[in-house]
Amino acid sequence: MSIDNIPHEHQNILKGLQSEDSLKVIETLEKLRISGKASDIPLLIEMLHISQNSEIKSKITGLFDNLKESDAIPLIVEAIQNQKYAPELKELVSSCWENGMDYSKYIALFVDLLIDNDLEVALEAYTVIMNTENKIDQAIIDQEVEKLEKALPSVSEQKRQLMLDVIDFLPSIGF
Repeated sequence: MSIDNIPHEHQNILKGLQSEDSLKVIETLEKLRISGKASDIPLLIEMLHISQNSEIKSKITGLFDNLKESDAIPLIVEAIQNQKYAPELKELVSSCWENGMDYSKYIALFVDLLIDNDLEVALEAYTVIMNTENKIDQAIIDQEVEKLEKALPSVSEQKRQLMLDVIDFLPSIGF
């Protein structure tokens, strides 16, 4: 197989996602597990949003959970920030900690998700934050701690405990 054929071959794989046959779509998603590209993510997010098939949805989130290309990070973050994909928010945020990539650049987003969303999404955002290993500028850490402290009085007891944990944790990753 020559390199010239790869883009065309990949296009043929992606055509399988448009099939009316859910088994064909699932088979195509399995192929993407091996040959998928970060550029496929917007299409997959849209499929996650419109599909009514729970197995297709599960296969797509499985792909996101196993992402290893850092080019995918901004695409996932963009979908998280898009209100259109609010029904998929929990799965998208969950994939951020599941795939183990570095989302430290977006710490403010995950703090906002922790504060502003229901307990399920907040727990996923909490997990992303608590799994952050890269150091973050101390000024950003201070800003996020302040934001969390201001929000404490207006949240449920369960979220309050998550937020207190994050307030304790953030200084440990500051530089």
